[in-house]
Amino acid sequence: TTMASKAVAVLLLVFLQGSAFGIKLTGNGYTDILIAINPKVPEDPVLITQIEEMIKEASRHLLNATEKHLYFKEVAILVPPNWNKGNYSRAETEVYDKANIIIDEPNKLHGDQPYTLQYGECGSEGRYIHLTPDFMLNDDVSKYYGPRGKVFVHEWAHLRWGVFDEYNEEKPFYLSGSLIEATRCTIKITGKYIHKRDQKDCTTDPVTGLYTKDCVFYPDKQQTTSASIMYNQGLNAVNEFCTKETHNTEAPNIQNRLCGNRGVEEVITSLSVDAGVAVVPTPPSILPTFTVVQRWQRVVCLVLDVSGSMAAGSRMLNLRQAATLFIQKIVEDQAYVGIVQFTNTATIREPLTLIDGKVSRDKLVGRLPPSASGGTDICAGVLGGDGDGARGDVIILLTDGESSINCQIRVKDSGAIVHTITLGPNANINVKDLSDISGEMKLQGIMRNIIYYKYLQTFERYLSFFPQQLESTGLNMIGWFNGSVSIDRTIGNNTSFLVIYERSPPDILVLSPFTRTYDTSHFKHDAPAKTLTLDIEGTAETGKWKYSLLNKESTAQSMSMTVTSHAVSEAISPVMVKTHMSQLSSNGSKPMLVYADVNQKGVPVILADVTATLMSDRGVKYELKLQDNGAGADAFRHDGIYSSYFTELTTGKYSLKVKVHNNDGTARFSLRRHSGALYIPGYVVDGQVVMNPPKPPVSEDDLQADVGSFSRTAIGESFSVSLPPGVPPPNFPPNKITDLNAEIEGDKVMLTWTAPGEDMDQGTAMAYEIRFSEDSDLLRSNFSTAHLVTYNLSPKTAGSPEKLSFTLFSIIKNGTTLFFAAKAEDKSFLKSETSNIIQVTKIVPKAPVPSPTDAPGGPDTSGGGVNITVIVISVTTVTMVACLIASVTMCSIKSRRVNHA
Repeated sequence: TTMASKAVAVLLLVFLQGSAFGIKLTGNGYTDILIAINPKVPEDPVLITQIEEMIKEASRHLLNATEKHLYFKEVAILVPPNWNKGNYSRAETEVYDKANIIIDEPNKLHGDQPYTLQYGECGSEGRYIHLTPDFMLNDDVSKYYGPRGKVFVHEWAHLRWGVFDEYNEEKPFYLSGSLIEATRCTIKITGKYIHKRDQKDCTTDPVTGLYTKDCVFYPDKQQTTSASIMYNQGLNAVNEFCTKETHNTEAPNIQNRLCGNRGVEEVITSLSVDAGVAVVPTPPSILPTFTVVQRWQRVVCLVLDVSGSMAAGSRMLNLRQAATLFIQKIVEDQAYVGIVQFTNTATIREPLTLIDGKVSRDKLVGRLPPSASGGTDICAGVLGGDGDGARGDVIILLTDGESSINCQIRVKDSGAIVHTITLGPNANINVKDLSDISGEMKLQGIMRNIIYYKYLQTFERYLSFFPQQLESTGLNMIGWFNGSVSIDRTIGNNTSFLVIYERSPPDILVLSPFTRTYDTSHFKHDAPAKTLTLDIEGTAETGKWKYSLLNKESTAQSMSMTVTSHAVSEAISPVMVKTHMSQLSSNGSKPMLVYADVNQKGVPVILADVTATLMSDRGVKYELKLQDNGAGADAFRHDGIYSSYFTELTTGKYSLKVKVHNNDGTARFSLRRHSGALYIPGYVVDGQVVMNPPKPPVSEDDLQADVGSFSRTAIGESFSVSLPPGVPPPNFPPNKITDLNAEIEGDKVMLTWTAPGEDMDQGTAMAYEIRFSEDSDLLRSNFSTAHLVTYNLSPKTAGSPEKLSFTLFSIIKNGTTLFFAAKAEDKSFLKSETSNIIQVTKIVPKAPVPSPTDAPGGPDTSGGGVNITVIVISVTTVTMVACLIASVTMCSIKSRRVNHA
């Protein structure tokens, strides 16, 4: 791709993507928390009051749950720009897309359920908490989840500490020795097992040994235990997280699977994010303070570097191309845009101009600086570009960064939102500080005709007039350059094909799916900017559009094609794609993760083809296939979050681009919910079950509908890797296996999992180490001493399905339980972490057995697996010896006698 086409991608992204607002911990209190209300929510002052009351209540609950360590201190509430009944302060750096908590209309998947968007690894911060107006305003909705303040603490634990739910709607029961238990924490939560249809005692499935599917665990309204908020936040007595001592390690929930069977408190205390906080020294008040702000009319100042160093290469050309496209195609009508140029002083080239049509846009383009010369003072440009002006205004700084910078404090105090886009390879590292202090992102331009610039979102992501980027690609070549792009049914208005070339204009051919052919004569040529633009009138045809570019020169030149389109109407939400790295800087001590979120108004889009391209400032390109398979880097299968590890870490700066396609029509919407508060089915009050209405169902017909062919391109924030001097690029072990499972085929126990790689989820591992024990704690704490399974299995390429069968050679007594776990090893003999632990229990089929109804509290067990598979074998003899054969090796073990219910 040419440098200029990547500049277009940068400018587009400023309006299409943002980063999470930076929560800070000041003393014991959280500050810089941003709650944003979607403009589709009708104006209602009561909503603001309810938000404030929820956070006040949550602050008290959080202080108690963290043993007097943490509370909420300062919160900003961003109301929509279309609200006009209140006297709201002007927003500064607060924008909707950076909010930690959003108040939005319900989506098809979650309804009014509070939930948190989490991307993966245990201990990693989530993206945002989602609450609905009905949850906030209607007590008849919120009561099925519990007190709003306690619900908020449940979601805050997802967001801040990356822990997970301790219930499991897919696996509500499990076997603990001879007892059937509800998936919960702690195990001391008491209640009854009742059929939800007839309110009779639950019966046991003779095949699985568990209660039948229509059985529900109803907790007692009154409890004697205080944990856990991550299981059932609605219980009055529950006001704590599970500790290491009270955590239920056996429960088959996501917390155990992803956090290594650790309790929530154990995870929190292991993190550095809030480490070292002393007990709150009884402050006068722990009540948070609130500010209510509103983003007013947008004011944007383009601050353009025209110093002598910008004359090098094609920097000025790329600057003009990026600014032209921003003015002509990206910034919305009724915004104000001004232009400032700077050398060692700043000059206003064009004062703030109202964008109200073609004339105003053309006027601004005509005022872009044509050449570069002189010294450089970036601070003069930024502070002259409204850095000392109105708070909340947007500054877009395009510079090669070759200047000293000493104005960070003044820029911070100004309240302006600063975005930096660096155009050269020698940028002062302090340039990024101008973005860091305003909470915005910095963008790395990578030279040698392979530059991606990102233009960040500084406005609300919910506005449909911002374009979707469908294609952004290019080559340095001779002859024909061919490609295609899909226009789906959710977009098609204001569709634009943009060609950027290096020296001479190519011949162009664009074919619509059915009726039209466009050639070079249909494109508008801007010779000074070296661009050709085709604007499709009306709504573009749905389907695959093909394009071809011909470089007529005898030597190679860079050519690129960028395609953008708007939503077909405000009533239809397009498929959206966002991408980011797990961290923006790395010292090589751990691998980085690439994420892409593909959804339509919060509903995950699965089975799409997702590829990430990472480009270093040395011109080295890395391509990664992102997966949504629940293995390797990907935490949850089919949640619309596609992931991969990036392990080839060498010192440098990198850009990130993700392409998403559904050309073969396999993509679908998903039923997979994100982490969220438990919908409480009911309670046991004075021995009687009081049922709540059933949770509103998700319409599977809507979600299983064909998404249709589509194309999207998303640009992520640039990142850097800085290895310590003299340290070679790191080697990483295979990734942890997180989807170890077991099934029964005839007389065989079959283990299945997804193959890890040589380096995390890349390449092919060398070997597996599979062990089993009757004691799950042994596998967790002392894996190497458990029984070794010898096998004949060569690992497959990362991401491939693996299968290993064991013949059940002798008779195992009814109720015998075994636990399995695995590690992978690479050619450097580095081993992965221990996998999730799988539990296998033999059950003799019996007639259905009624439940004992009551679930008495009991001591926590230290069992293991988060997945349960039952071995079903009919026996009449009791024996104490069981043999498992794997390949040619026989392992003798002593079984444990249990009385099975």
